[in-house]
Amino acid sequence: MDILAHVPILVVGIPLLGAFATPLIARAGARARNWFAIFILLLTTALAIALAVSVFQAGPRVYVLGGQSFGFTLPSGYFFPIRIILEADGLSAFFVLIIAVTTLLGAIYSTAFMRAHSGLEKYYALLLLLAAGMFGMVVTGDAFNFFVFLEITSIAATGLVAFRTGRAESGEAAFKMMVLYNIGGLLVLLAVAILYGQYGALNFAYLAKLIEYSLLDVVALALFVLALALKAGAVPMHMWVPDAYPAAPAPVTMVMVANTQIGLYGLYRICFSLYGLKLTPALVGWIVIILGILSIFIGVSMAVIQRDLKRLIAYSGIAQIGYMLLGVGVGLAVLGTPALDSYGLMAMKGGIFHIVNHALYEGLLFLAAGAVSYRAGTRNLDQLGGLAHNMRWTAFFFIIGGAAIAGLPPFNGFASKLIIYESVFKFNPILAVIALLASIITLAIYARAFQSVFVGPKLPAYKDVREAPPSMMFAMAILAALVVLFGLFPDLVVRYLVSPAAQALVNRAQYIEAILGAGLGVR
Repeated sequence: MDILAHVPILVVGIPLLGAFATPLIARAGARARNWFAIFILLLTTALAIALAVSVFQAGPRVYVLGGQSFGFTLPSGYFFPIRIILEADGLSAFFVLIIAVTTLLGAIYSTAFMRAHSGLEKYYALLLLLAAGMFGMVVTGDAFNFFVFLEITSIAATGLVAFRTGRAESGEAAFKMMVLYNIGGLLVLLAVAILYGQYGALNFAYLAKLIEYSLLDVVALALFVLALALKAGAVPMHMWVPDAYPAAPAPVTMVMVANTQIGLYGLYRICFSLYGLKLTPALVGWIVIILGILSIFIGVSMAVIQRDLKRLIAYSGIAQIGYMLLGVGVGLAVLGTPALDSYGLMAMKGGIFHIVNHALYEGLLFLAAGAVSYRAGTRNLDQLGGLAHNMRWTAFFFIIGGAAIAGLPPFNGFASKLIIYESVFKFNPILAVIALLASIITLAIYARAFQSVFVGPKLPAYKDVREAPPSMMFAMAILAALVVLFGLFPDLVVRYLVSPAAQALVNRAQYIEAILGAGLGVR
């Protein structure tokens, strides 16, 4: 059997099966449980790489579960076929790689960070379930299954945030997430129901061929945008992020950064692949741009006044979501015009490039903050200081993450932000100036944070503080290396990872033809 032929379903199925098997494996001991979770995610990462290479080289991959001969007969005598169609294009493959790397490193980091907690079989099961849900969201070709996987990620993420039940902040943050995620899920379900009621179809490609941009279609689009912007943590639907990120364990927070980015995937997929030129690109593009500018402004403004290290990183992360929305929003605003080739496609590449960069440097910052709280027992900037004396490598990793998020060369954040600045300036100089000023303020924020945590004489309370355990250091080192490599060789990243993802959004016809042209009888 050709395993590679089944990669699209395996990247979803293996972590899903692993999640249910983890409590059984845990009976063999903590070491077996930990290594099992890492093995599952390592295997999934290998499959994710294989899928990405296949897609980038040969184009979209379509995988069908079921078929015309598989289903059930209704009382009326009509045979109802059961088919689940998965499709992976350049954008899907791009996000599959992000999910695989962040969840694998999160599991490795967790082996030491979560060691003191009980019930870890549930923790790793939820982590694997979250990975399966994220993979499912980016490879499904069906609107209803998109909703199902969205709900899986919501349940798993909420459980992980609430995992440390002894902390009041965990319960409060998880409750807020649960309420808002449920609202977002209901909005998506309602949007799917509206489209199904009109066209009698659920497949994205088939819907994209039929959609007419009626009033109901506009309502469905508005519901999708609202729900997926909420999941992405964009302003003004961001209120759960600054509570959930600090409350979650550090490795979970890193994985949740990828989870919020899946909201961006859904938003881009709906706007480009489903609606495409049938909508008014300029109007929807400006809505996305406004969400981006608001996220940049509010995120940076709120980060300035934070005294909790993880809360500071969370708010600055909201600002980074704004850069991604800004870049892709400009591309959407000029979709179908000559400006798309002039600067719109480059703006989209900058926004998409920033997605992977954000996952790397923000993940690194959260892991460094986790190492600080793991050893010092606090995240309060007013109580910390001088930790660089005993935690030199953690301080070094924090510098790399802080410089990258501020957009300093030669780190990856500089590369993607420079693309965004240049292309957005051609669209509207004011927007580019706002984005640039926000980066300058971000630099000041992280300079202050580094000074508060790591600089100064040794404080008596932390004189015996040691460096983080090896597994935690390993995860941070991998992320730091990727941040530097992506900054030193941005052309390679853009050519082989970012460009296929951007072209997948622009080339709507290829996405539709990959399924409908295969003669699957999709509806």
